[in-house]
Amino acid sequence: MRHVALLRGINVGGKNKLPMTTLANLFTVEGATDVTTFIQSGNVVFDAPKKLADTLAGRIERRIEKELSLRVPVVLRSAVEIAAVVARNPFLAAGHDPDALHVMFLAAQPTPAQARALDPSRSPGDELALVGRDLYLRLPNGVARTKLTNAYVDKALATVSTVRNWRTVLKLVELAAR
Repeated sequence: MRHVALLRGINVGGKNKLPMTTLANLFTVEGATDVTTFIQSGNVVFDAPKKLADTLAGRIERRIEKELSLRVPVVLRSAVEIAAVVARNPFLAAGHDPDALHVMFLAAQPTPAQARALDPSRSPGDELALVGRDLYLRLPNGVARTKLTNAYVDKALATVSTVRNWRTVLKLVELAAR
């Protein structure tokens, strides 16, 4: 079964340096097969049985911390789940510019009460839409200017998040479909 691992905050601005060959090797050591990485920001596509995949995020996080002294959250999606992300994007369906679209992948699905904690007016001009464990973002002023940050979302939804731009999401879907 194909899966995608999304790591947060590596190789960004010179922080949390983690070579992709090292990252791929960590997945292989943990039992994943046919491991490939995409760009330097922590996207890993791999094969693993569901039972292994269910525990892999935590195991990779612990291994990265132990071996590399980095605290790096890992969010997993199956190939089916990542493909569904494309089909469910409300901003794409509304005809918005794909260059302004992003997806924030959540480690856990928020409760209805947590979902209500998101303030849609927090970042004027930006829009958000929560669908299951995915938070769709339309950021016409760019990701660097939004107030819909990982820290804000993590606190509001009591989970861990990592964001990808729409082009990266599409490429991950393509890689996971092989």
